[in-house]
Amino acid sequence: MKKETQEHQVIETIRKEGGYATLRRLNEIVDFSTWKTKTPEATVRRIVQDSKLIFKIQPGLWALEEFRDEVLRKFELKIGNKQSEEQFSHGYYQGLLVEIGKFRHQMTYVPAQDQNRKFIGQRLGDITDTIEIPAFTYDKLLKRARTVDVIWFNERQMPSNFYEVEHTTDIKNSLSKFYELQDFYADFHIVADASRKKEFEDKLHVSMFGAIEKRVKFIDYKRVADMYEGLTKVSNSIW
Repeated sequence: MKKETQEHQVIETIRKEGGYATLRRLNEIVDFSTWKTKTPEATVRRIVQDSKLIFKIQPGLWALEEFRDEVLRKFELKIGNKQSEEQFSHGYYQGLLVEIGKFRHQMTYVPAQDQNRKFIGQRLGDITDTIEIPAFTYDKLLKRARTVDVIWFNERQMPSNFYEVEHTTDIKNSLSKFYELQDFYADFHIVADASRKKEFEDKLHVSMFGAIEKRVKFIDYKRVADMYEGLTKVSNSIW
């Protein structure tokens, strides 16, 4: 099958999905039976990146140009509006982290105040296991933990991973939360654009955060999207 025909097939698949789709969804539903390639997922990725008929909304999320206005309106996303872009990005990456956590058989949590954020046309509250945090510690620490963007809990309802999505807000605030929660056997993650990694390192490597310095990881947006895309074949390792 020629590349042009493959591109047409991908475009028609996106159209049937309502004009937008994640790479993961495309890899699930595109019919690869006639594709003479051992790496159809890589071909799909190349098609969405190269096609002039497709545009990127976020890493891992693509839409057809002909549906641009309709899709952006559905996602309540106004390109060029910083507040709108931050709201959408925040919900999108919270949603990806929730889906990854559920795939790893973790109980997922997002704050009650975030339950109405949108994740690819859905409410975060509809895809997350709970918006009521398990009572795993003292009230003072629970109050702090409730504000964390995404938490994964193990089968004993103890936290295993804390995630803070930092689009434009101060990373130091998230590090302060992690510092207060350091006594739990859990990993801490800052999720942000790759351009903020230097800022993250500068703020982490100060004396006040010495106790958690080696426990906090930086994960860029693309890596989260890639992890979500590969869920069907991912190992049990974390990042």
